[in-house]
Amino acid sequence: MEAIVMYPSPAIGHLISMVELAKLILSHRPSLSIHIIIFEPPYDAGSTATYINKVSSTIPSIIFHRLPTITLPQSLISSAKIPETLTFEVLLLNNPNLEQALVSISNNVNIFAFIADFFCYAALSVTAKLNIPTYEFITSGAGSLSLVLCFPSMHKNTNKKFKDMDALLHIPGIPPIPAKDMPTPMLERDDKIYQFLLDASILLPKSAGIIVNTFESLEPRAVKTMTAGLGAPDGPLPPCPPLYCIGPLIVSNNRGVSDTSHGGSGGGSGDSYSKPECLVWLDRQPSQSVVFLCFGSLGRFSVEQLKEIAVGLERSGERFLWVVKNPPHFDDSDFNSIFPAGFLDRTKERGFIVKSWAPQAEILNHESVGGFVTHCGWNSVLEAVCAGVPMVAWPLYAEQRCNKILLVEEIKIALPMMESTENGFVNSSEVEKRVRELMNSEEGNSVRKKTKAMKDEAKAALNDGGSSCVALIKLFESWKPK
Repeated sequence: MEAIVMYPSPAIGHLISMVELAKLILSHRPSLSIHIIIFEPPYDAGSTATYINKVSSTIPSIIFHRLPTITLPQSLISSAKIPETLTFEVLLLNNPNLEQALVSISNNVNIFAFIADFFCYAALSVTAKLNIPTYEFITSGAGSLSLVLCFPSMHKNTNKKFKDMDALLHIPGIPPIPAKDMPTPMLERDDKIYQFLLDASILLPKSAGIIVNTFESLEPRAVKTMTAGLGAPDGPLPPCPPLYCIGPLIVSNNRGVSDTSHGGSGGGSGDSYSKPECLVWLDRQPSQSVVFLCFGSLGRFSVEQLKEIAVGLERSGERFLWVVKNPPHFDDSDFNSIFPAGFLDRTKERGFIVKSWAPQAEILNHESVGGFVTHCGWNSVLEAVCAGVPMVAWPLYAEQRCNKILLVEEIKIALPMMESTENGFVNSSEVEKRVRELMNSEEGNSVRKKTKAMKDEAKAALNDGGSSCVALIKLFESWKPK
């Protein structure tokens, strides 16, 4: 039997994207088995057990293998500036366990391809030793990939930290990016995670191919730049292996296998499905009248910032559905005190607050939703595109500031949320302005038309003969024995 092995980052968003890729592959090649190797991160990144159990029970062709838990020295844990740094440490230490797992799997099946998350670059030394063709999976878009490919040359050309530079960075295929808007792990040159990402970027072009969760008409300039090897103002783009843009990959139940969503569009059917209260509320609202605010699994605000959002929403006069997570170190029993006095009563006829989690994809596809205030996480961006919902871009961490520039300046399917201070605080008047602008202005209508057109482009890309379907077939062909 022939098999593919996948190696995702443990973060839930990355795991979901990898599973969706597995589902897409199985819908075209049902005879395959797909083995997903997982490991526990050395910090609390949220439980994935329920999600993994659901995938395992509904899709027998996807088999999970858990690597032994790595215990890091306390000195290493205490010296890490951000928890994600520790994941890279575990990845390096896990290579012997990974090799053992691959050897064990290969005793029963023929492994002809290994697909690693970009962050799991350490695996390339193992797969090279075992002579397994290795492809890297970029869970973000082509613009982010172009940035990553250029990261080594940008590192070489300056000794300064990006966070201390007052300059525009010219990266092929995307608009100029202020140095301070580089992905957060790249801002601190003396941080260990910076070196890990630099190593990952250097190894990326050495893979057999790069699979990207995007589609050509969403990011045509970035895709063309990489596939054609076009140069940048300050030097040529590094050589790119074969590029396979196979997106949009979003949580879906239209790929011939059961839905396994976690925070996505699932929810079940029949008697076992209880419709969430927020969807019942949306059923009562006029068409495209509600602005939806949601900031991802890690998007938390201070109490002060939440109050500013509340004031801005109230003053806007618009209907809203807002997913609110507890601020850091906040007493869960006093949730209502987060909001300004009387806010919940004054807005109860046109607003709905959801605590912690909501079925995002279902909400975005609801007829009543006309706008989305988002943290610019790539999964959320693609869900909005596929639903045809325009956005207000409010980035918080990771590569989201770069995504904001792409969405606002390049793709033109979002309006920018402007920060009031250097630490990223946004005042209530800006929230009010952008929500009104998105829902009731000429500029908002322009963004809406562009997004609805992109929805059709996304659907066409996945259809037979579409760019993503063609790219997937080319990926399959690259797996054939030479």
